[in-house]
Amino acid sequence: MDKKKKTGIDLGLSKDDKATLYAIARTAIENSLAGKNPPFGEVTSDILREKRGAFVSLHLHGNLRGCIGYIHPTKPLYKTVRDMAIAAALQDPRFDPVTQQELEELEIEISVLTPMIKIERVQEIEIGKHGLYIVNGPHHGLLLPQVATSYAWNKKTFLEHTCEKAGLPKSAWMDQDTEIYIYSADIF
Repeated sequence: MDKKKKTGIDLGLSKDDKATLYAIARTAIENSLAGKNPPFGEVTSDILREKRGAFVSLHLHGNLRGCIGYIHPTKPLYKTVRDMAIAAALQDPRFDPVTQQELEELEIEISVLTPMIKIERVQEIEIGKHGLYIVNGPHHGLLLPQVATSYAWNKKTFLEHTCEKAGLPKSAWMDQDTEIYIYSADIF
């Protein structure tokens, strides 16, 4: 059993809620690859019907295969997960679309986000709990909480990589015009 501290936070999703979201994500990807419409099944859980931001990350043999999400709560969680699963599989510009042959071994990770909080001091960032969203003018970049822990980054390295993701110089997090937001996620 892995005794490492869990990355992210618990947002109160039950085992059934998480299983439902996994099933929705997998079915949405399967249906899309088969040329069918994504599922629109009934969801009775109140928490799954709440508007939430979420990301769906896809991995194949331990390597990232796609990752897309909404940072703002614009749709009910189950619809966000459905739509982001399809987008991660077929529309992530960094990767070719997922193929039918990859589907069986495709691992799905879902990150349900908390609202963003603008910070004034980088000391407020907690590795393992927070993800980062950096904005400077038209540039913006986001890294999920699990990215920093998976690479064993410290705060400075996490900030630098988030700046790079935004298309900014590594040191842009120190610029007074740069806005830094933190958030957390329930990751499963």
